[in-house]
Amino acid sequence: MQPDLAQVMRVVDARLAAPSATARLIGVDGPSGSGKSTLARAIAGRLDAPVVKVDDFVTWQHFGAWWPRFEEQVVAPLLAGRDARYQARDWAGDEFGDGLAEWRTVPWAPVVVVEGVTSTRAAVADRLACRLWVEAPPDLRLLRGLRRDGESHRALWDRWMREEAAFFAADGTRARADLIVDTTI
Repeated sequence: MQPDLAQVMRVVDARLAAPSATARLIGVDGPSGSGKSTLARAIAGRLDAPVVKVDDFVTWQHFGAWWPRFEEQVVAPLLAGRDARYQARDWAGDEFGDGLAEWRTVPWAPVVVVEGVTSTRAAVADRLACRLWVEAPPDLRLLRGLRRDGESHRALWDRWMREEAAFFAADGTRARADLIVDTTI
């Protein structure tokens, strides 16, 4: 099922209604393969807002080790009225390669969409203007992931799905969402 973008935007617009002197971050969270990227692009298009992808930070090898760098290079600068600048991880190679990985700059904007697994975690939740949770059944999410990454990534996906489920349960991420969006087809 395609998410009702009009309903999503009503929630987002309501959460953005209050004036703010700092960037307002919209977090689009949920398990891998749930449809976060698609929804984040649609919201960003409606708001003319940049998107920061958590996939530029995460690694298959260390589920949560990337968060301090994300906090330092993205969240803190944007909330302080500065551009975010970070080195994007090589998704296919799961590393920064030979030091030539692309550096990206996300210019400060009044609204920035932050999209990816654990992007609305407790450590940042109270600094987000809006927290969206995107979900779909595990078998559908795995199918979507394997379509994107290939069958060679099945063992990584199986392990990752267990790790993220444990994280979300301990963190209470879904319960904090301003809106839950089901993308089941």
